[in-house]
Amino acid sequence: MKGFKEFLMRGNLVELAVAVIIGSVFAKVVETFTKILTDFIGFFGGAPDFSSVNIGGVNIGNFINAVITFVITAAVVYFFVVKPYNAMRARFKKAEEEAPAEPTSEELLTEIRDLLRARNI
Repeated sequence: MKGFKEFLMRGNLVELAVAVIIGSVFAKVVETFTKILTDFIGFFGGAPDFSSVNIGGVNIGNFINAVITFVITAAVVYFFVVKPYNAMRARFKKAEEEAPAEPTSEELLTEIRDLLRARNI
């Protein structure tokens, strides 16, 4: 029972649960945005639903719909999640690089030694 409790209290499990919840809500946002874009495609190019497209008696329309939805979803995720995240991460990384480096323990010990030598003169 102790191992199960440790498993439940592990930080990764909580982070994963939050990611799943946020991801499911974000999926609805992306789905709605995709619907808006397919409506625009339908407005300019005719019907946005390709489910009735057949080639040689084989219905490929649902596949075409799935590909369009995938491309739109990938674009939304890239431009609204990945790209801003990478820009923010680069900004924070640059700020960390500009911060003065902390001295190592050897450097601190050398400084203490030199100060003690100077006091004993």
